[in-house]
Amino acid sequence: MAGRGPRTGGGRRDDGDGSGQWGRSGHSRRADGRRTQEGRTEQGRAFGRSVYGEGTYGGPGAYGGPGAYGGPGGDGGTRDETGDPGDAGAVDTARVDAALVRIRDLAGRVRGLGFLADHEGTLLTSHETVDGLARLVLHATGDRTCLVAADAVTPLPDLNLALVRTEGLDVEPLPLTERERIDAGTYVRILAGCWREARVLAATEVTYTATDRFHLLDGALELAIGTAGRDALRLGGGAAGGPVLDARTGAVIGVLGTALHTAERDAGFAVPLRPADGALAALLARNAATVPGYGADLNLAGILQLTTTSVGQDGPPDALTGHPDAVAPVERADIARELAAFTDADRPVLGLVGAPGSGRTTELAALAARRARGERPAPTLWLRGADLTDADDSVADAARRTLARAARIVAASRAVRPEDLGDVTPEHLARLAARAGRPLLLLLDGPEEMPPVLAHRLADWTRGTAAWLRETGARLVVACREEHWERAGSAFPGGLLHIPEGGSGQTCTAAGSGCPGCSACSGCSGCSGCSGWSGSSAGGAQAGGAEAAGAPVGRAVPVEEGEPVCVPGGAGDPAGGEGVTGAGPGGTAGSLPPCVRVGDLTDDEGRWARARYGIPDGVLGERDARHPLTLRLLSEVRAAVPDAPATGPLDRHDVFAAYLDLMCLRVAVRLAAAGGLRGTAVRRLAARVAGQVHEAARRSLGAGQGELDRTSFEAVFPWGPAPARLGGGTGWASAVLTEGLLVPAGGGYRFAHEDLADWIQGMHLDLDEALRALVHRASRPCETRTPVPVPHHRVGPVVQALLLLDRQHGPHQLDPRLRELLDALDHDTDSWWAARLLARTLLQVPDATPYTEVLRLLCDRVVAWRRARRPVPAEFGPAFWTALPVSDAERLDLLRRLVLADPAPPAAGDRYLDVVAGLLVDAPGVVQPLLTHWFTDERPLPATPHATVATAAQALLHTHRHRALDQLTEVLVACAHRRADELLEVLAEEEPSAVCRAVDRWAHDERPARRVAAVAFGLRAAPHLRSGADRELLRHTALALLARPADCTLHGGALALLVHDPHTRDGYLSAALRHFADGDPQFPPSALVPALTTHPEPVLEAFRARLRAPDTGGPEAGAALRTLAEVTTPALARRVADLVQEAVRLRPESAGHVACYVDRRLEQGPTARPVLLPLVTGLLDGGPEQVRSALATVLAAAGTPASRPLRRELLEFLLVREQDPAVLAAVLHAAAQGDGEGGLGVDRSRIRNRSWSVSGDGGAGGDFGEGGYRREDEVRGLVHRTGMLLVRTPEGATRFDRGLVDLGRHVPGFAVRMARWLTDAPDDWAAVVGPSARRMIENLAGVRVPA
Repeated sequence: MAGRGPRTGGGRRDDGDGSGQWGRSGHSRRADGRRTQEGRTEQGRAFGRSVYGEGTYGGPGAYGGPGAYGGPGGDGGTRDETGDPGDAGAVDTARVDAALVRIRDLAGRVRGLGFLADHEGTLLTSHETVDGLARLVLHATGDRTCLVAADAVTPLPDLNLALVRTEGLDVEPLPLTERERIDAGTYVRILAGCWREARVLAATEVTYTATDRFHLLDGALELAIGTAGRDALRLGGGAAGGPVLDARTGAVIGVLGTALHTAERDAGFAVPLRPADGALAALLARNAATVPGYGADLNLAGILQLTTTSVGQDGPPDALTGHPDAVAPVERADIARELAAFTDADRPVLGLVGAPGSGRTTELAALAARRARGERPAPTLWLRGADLTDADDSVADAARRTLARAARIVAASRAVRPEDLGDVTPEHLARLAARAGRPLLLLLDGPEEMPPVLAHRLADWTRGTAAWLRETGARLVVACREEHWERAGSAFPGGLLHIPEGGSGQTCTAAGSGCPGCSACSGCSGCSGCSGWSGSSAGGAQAGGAEAAGAPVGRAVPVEEGEPVCVPGGAGDPAGGEGVTGAGPGGTAGSLPPCVRVGDLTDDEGRWARARYGIPDGVLGERDARHPLTLRLLSEVRAAVPDAPATGPLDRHDVFAAYLDLMCLRVAVRLAAAGGLRGTAVRRLAARVAGQVHEAARRSLGAGQGELDRTSFEAVFPWGPAPARLGGGTGWASAVLTEGLLVPAGGGYRFAHEDLADWIQGMHLDLDEALRALVHRASRPCETRTPVPVPHHRVGPVVQALLLLDRQHGPHQLDPRLRELLDALDHDTDSWWAARLLARTLLQVPDATPYTEVLRLLCDRVVAWRRARRPVPAEFGPAFWTALPVSDAERLDLLRRLVLADPAPPAAGDRYLDVVAGLLVDAPGVVQPLLTHWFTDERPLPATPHATVATAAQALLHTHRHRALDQLTEVLVACAHRRADELLEVLAEEEPSAVCRAVDRWAHDERPARRVAAVAFGLRAAPHLRSGADRELLRHTALALLARPADCTLHGGALALLVHDPHTRDGYLSAALRHFADGDPQFPPSALVPALTTHPEPVLEAFRARLRAPDTGGPEAGAALRTLAEVTTPALARRVADLVQEAVRLRPESAGHVACYVDRRLEQGPTARPVLLPLVTGLLDGGPEQVRSALATVLAAAGTPASRPLRRELLEFLLVREQDPAVLAAVLHAAAQGDGEGGLGVDRSRIRNRSWSVSGDGGAGGDFGEGGYRREDEVRGLVHRTGMLLVRTPEGATRFDRGLVDLGRHVPGFAVRMARWLTDAPDDWAAVVGPSARRMIENLAGVRVPA
């Protein structure tokens, strides 16, 4: 009982010294004035107010506190004379007395005892205490009473038990055993007149005599107790319903019954608490989950108390309960959802990966709090990477030490020895938790802080952890930097890593295969004796007047006195200090294993966080306004000076500097309070503190993982009296630790915030020496030991040193070093340090525009590496270029250069072109005009046949046109480029409404070029209109143009629009036909096609006049004939054919255009035969040679399957009758071409091909489509037949030989095929091919041809 303090609210008692408070306690002092290694008082971390509600299992003062049952509090009872007393100090009977409830009837007669078994007020007692009573009066300590009616009682007469619902008793529940059987010989404590000890003899069958009938009970506990105790247990003695407490664990193993008897004995029995059904089963489950039991009766609540103590001991301050004055962090819904999915899934390992300051630890604490406060609380154990040791084989070793610390704290709060808590190993706890359906979750925070020796064998440790997790059913969340996860995640066997929803976690090719070991793993994090970095005066002392205080500058001290600093990762390093690099876009070698990424807050989360912290918008720059640590530190600074004006925008450097000043001032104030200093003296002291903080940062650059060892810490911040140079005084270490600037970490100390630590350490890094050691591999021999690599997570100070160079000296100092890094990366693309330093620096500079030339050079190198099949570091994948702090125009220009490095589909991974598509979708108004700058870049895309950078831009704009369609039309018309016109033509066909709206705007524009575009693209859209509104827009456009006399050159196009509209055709047809007949270039012949059906005579007459014009061989006549080829109505088609025959006989120079007309009609299939057959045979039978030659070219072409039968028929007609060598020569050339030549103009199919713009598939290549090729035997036969016809005359033979030679020179592959034909059948060709032609074919083909 000694040492208990006064009772506090919620059922707690405070120890007299306040050590039982929840939260971080002060650091205990050793006899020599130093702190203990843990840096905390273990008893001072007793588990306080329960997170599950008022009065749940708790700290000091609860049943588990000092003097509770289970503690050595004074035993006021008498010890029974029967048997060995066993362990007499296991039950605090005084505390149990306070937890007992006395049951009386309305007359005040004592019926027995009871006790609460849960925090809902459920009283457990014997059935005989409530049997036959309509109402009960319950009395608890402190004169608290409760009147209970019969309907609040759940009788269980078959078990001689009863459950009673109570209110307001305010007593602690007692833990119930979970054992299925109680062994004979078990020592127990019971209240029989006074507290007595007894021993369980055996389980026996007893009879319970109730008021209504008898009940036989199996398995009742027979107790060995002395005569006095047996007399006290007789019926009516008031002991009924009392708890039977295990003398070792203090748990209730049974309920005393005084109405139980056998034939041989009438007293000394108890009802055991065994698993049951119904209300009793629910009570046992609630008790196990909320009332801690230990030893053999360890239950879920005991596990929860141990693990939650570890969260309070090792986790962030107030991780579970929250501080009343602290600002609650913003919940990050996506991460919380992913963590919840992990806890519900079956894979046991999750990586929570993020940069320092991104909120990894905050998310772990939120997860621990959610698990503790949920409807079904689950155990969560907090582990720190700094607590790992060199000899650990798996995470189980760290968990074992953490639970041992937690057990000491819990044991101290219960005033028992830690061993009295029983088996609290992680294996035992994990199996019990798994059986309860609430698996044990380990939270490993900051594993990068593990000792170098353990980091060197990380693969073995990871495999041991995986095996242990599988064996015990425990789960693990690893919160770390990506540099650690690159190795650790890859070392976990396949199937263990949680894959985020939708596969959003990046996947590493090494995942699931395990790490081959440090000797083969390029991502080694260092090993024992890892050398330190060198300090520098580059940064100087920045905060709190550190320069005035003599902040240390210069190189860092050696690792050991008199021992040279070894080159980290230098020559001879077996791992080379290099990490996992990837193949860049499309490759996965450099990607992270599956993980949940923690980055900056989203825009909404950032707004909520700034509102909670009271930070006005605009105070922070855009890049830092969503950074969790920056927001938190700035809020502390603003809280310290609430009246300071809100100026901005500030960046992260400003916030860190202000926060460091604030912390140094707080430490100085704390030191000054002991010495009575005020005013200027305090400011001078703050300057000295700042100097020591910078000295601590400089020393942190030595060996290890960025922490200060104990000796260095005590040298910088003395525990006792400080030297005179610091101004004297005492308690520097206490002040620094109390303010939280540094925190204990393993056997040393580190800065509390990793991001702040990297920033301040970067000020003191010898940058050039570090770059030589890490990147340039300066061959400086190490005299005493083999160099070992610097841990990859120590990249932060180097990046901060590079950023400091930009901040203090400008781009002219940083640019050369970035170029050196790029050159080193070009020399070795697997250089982890070069790639990571270059990428991180370019991403974190405030503005990367001054380094545009470096970025463009990097783009060229990426393309060159891809073409040379060299690996491209994953750091420079698509995500890097989207995050660069450059203007949108510069970003799109860089991506234009990079799309040449895209891999061919279906290669895995993102492509640079996909990134451009994403940017276009997110901000079409910004990206659309920038993409038009790509139209001048006709470089081919190596991975995509038939595509160029320009056509890729076309396809992207076409695919994502619906995001801003009207703006796209304006962007394209302003571009005034051929590619833009091509895309507008496609939009006129597919989006005629948008083009009509644009045309209407352009027609009223004062710029002449816009009105010209209105005519051109209005005519393109007119055939594809789908609504009356679109026609009305074009009608208004035409009328507006006609109303401008100055635009007389556009009137023909305007009339064409009106003729195309059936509502205005009659009124404007005559004027339109005059313009057409006069050859107005703005009046396209296609505009008259709709009028052919309504006004055939005048329209055909206009076409006749146009075809008879002197310039019939020009492009206008060709356009007219192409338009007439689209007339397929039989009656009109025959009249058109007559018109064509008439025109070609009158104007033979139009033969080429007529042949084009015939070719188009042939492709329309068999329906064109009735019109084409008489037209073509008539022209072949008596037409001019010029016409026959043009037709021969068309008929000898391969054509498509639809046109091929009619082509062959007409070709046969020609060959049977033709004797003119010129015509036959035309047949020869057309036959040898095989697939003919493609037409001119835009390939709209590729612009329209949505899949191309996403996957890079260029589609089929031939413009003639499927089947546009002739088999080789057909070509051979046609060439041979043509030759046989030509050699009938000397002129023909000469033309044939000349034609073969010409084709061999200009048609790829023809000479080789001809040589093969001559070799395979020399007799067939002997009379056809002359000797000179044979020799030329031999020379062109490079093979011997038989004579």
